[in-house]
Amino acid sequence: MSFQTINPATGELIKAFPFQTDEEVFAALETADRRYREDWRWRPVAERAAIVARAARILREKRDEYVKYPTLEMGKVTRFGYMEIDLVADILDYYAMHGARLLAEQALPGEPGATLLSEPIGVILAIEPWNFPYYQLARVAAPQLIAGNVVLMKHAENVPQCAQAFARLFEEAGAPQGAYTNLFCSVEQIGRLVDDFRVRGVALTGSERAGTSVGERAGRNLKKVILELGGSDPAIVLPGAPLDHAVEQIVMGRTFNNGQGCVNIKRVIVIGQERGEHVLAALKAKFAAIPVGDPTDETTLLGPLVSEQALLGLLKQIDDAKAAGATVVFGGKRIDRPGFYLEPTILTDIDADNPLYGQEAFGPVLSFYVVDDEAQAIQLANATPYGLGGYVFDADVENAKRVASYIDAGMVYINSCFADSPGLPFGGVKNSGFGRELSEIGIGEFLNRKLIRVAGHA
Repeated sequence: MSFQTINPATGELIKAFPFQTDEEVFAALETADRRYREDWRWRPVAERAAIVARAARILREKRDEYVKYPTLEMGKVTRFGYMEIDLVADILDYYAMHGARLLAEQALPGEPGATLLSEPIGVILAIEPWNFPYYQLARVAAPQLIAGNVVLMKHAENVPQCAQAFARLFEEAGAPQGAYTNLFCSVEQIGRLVDDFRVRGVALTGSERAGTSVGERAGRNLKKVILELGGSDPAIVLPGAPLDHAVEQIVMGRTFNNGQGCVNIKRVIVIGQERGEHVLAALKAKFAAIPVGDPTDETTLLGPLVSEQALLGLLKQIDDAKAAGATVVFGGKRIDRPGFYLEPTILTDIDADNPLYGQEAFGPVLSFYVVDDEAQAIQLANATPYGLGGYVFDADVENAKRVASYIDAGMVYINSCFADSPGLPFGGVKNSGFGRELSEIGIGEFLNRKLIRVAGHA
C-alpha cells in the first residue's frame, strides 16, 4: 500500500510513496508534542505570525511551481489552480495579520475582575481530502499554528506531492520541526493517533462515512472534533431572478473544480414552469459549449475526474437514477479519451423515491427541478440529509435573504456561486457535520477559553 500520484488526464501512474512505519508515525507525534509543550505554545503570537506570513509570501513567489501539483495529481484545471493558491495565501495572511487580535485577552462585561484567555490545547490531527489540496490544509494549519497549537496533517493518498509541497512552505518559512508535520500513514495508524492522549483535537473534511468513524473514535477519547462532510447544495431561482445571470452562475457553480466541490451547486430548483423550461434550455446550451479536455490547456473549463473509481461511481449514480425514472437531458456518458472524463450531465424527473434525490453527486452532474411556488422550493431544498451550502437568486436581495433564512445550511450565497474569503466561516449542519473553519470562529475551535477571576470580586 502507498500514496500514489496518478495523472487523471491520462490514467498514468507517475510515482508512489510508501506508508510510514509505526515507529516513524509515533516518533513524529512525539516530536510534535514536545515542540508544543516546550516551545511553540510559548512563542509570542507575533513570532508565530511572522512564520505564517513568510509561508504566504513563499507561496505567492512560487505560484508557477505550486500550481503544477494539483493539476498533475487530481486534474485541477490550471487556471483554477492559481485561484486556489491565491486564496490560500490570503488565508495565511489573514491569520498572520489578525492573530493577535483574535487571541487577545477579553474582559467579561458586568463581571469585575473576570477575563478570558485564549490558550492552545496541543497537537491537532487533521485528515483532509484531495479536491482542494492546499485550501483544505490551510483552513486548519493557518489558524491553529497562529493559535499556538501544532498540526499533524494526513492528506489524501492521491495527492502526496501536494502534501509535501505544502509542508515545505512552513519549513522554508522557518517553522521548527514538529510545528507542522506531513504524514504518509494508513487509516489504521490514524485510528491509533486519535486514541493517543497527546492528540488533543481532530479535524476532518471528507465523506460522511469517514466522519462517522473518526467522530465516534474521537468521542470515545473525549476529544474535540470538527467535521465537514460534504453537501447536496440547492440553488433556488426565485420568480424575480434575472435568468441569464442565474444560468451563468449555476454553470460555474456546478462545473468549477471539475464538479468536485463540497459547496458546488448540486441541485437547481426553479419556480415556475415556463421559467423552468427557459433555464433548462439555457443550461443545456451552456453545458454543450463547455470546453472539456487537458487541464493544462488555457481554454479548458472542465477537466477529468480525480480517479477511475470516482468516474465509475458517478456513472453508477446516473444509471441508478435512470432506472428509478430520471431522465438524462444532457450528457451522462464517459468521454472516449484517455483519462477519467465524464460529460457534463443534467438529469430531470427525479422524484422522492429516486436514490439521487438524497445523494451527493461529486462531479459535473446536475439535478434539475421545477416547482410551482416558494414553499415547494424551500421544502425541496431542505429535503436532504445534508446542510452545507445553499444559493438563492433574485433581483430583490432582501427577499432573497428572507428565503435564505429558511434554508437548512451553514452558508447561503445570494446571486453568486462563490464568495469565499478567509474572514467568512465555513461549515454546515445536519449530516454535513459540525464546527467551523476560517474566520474568528475557526481559530476558536481548538482553544481553551480559560477564565481568570481575581479574588475579591466574587
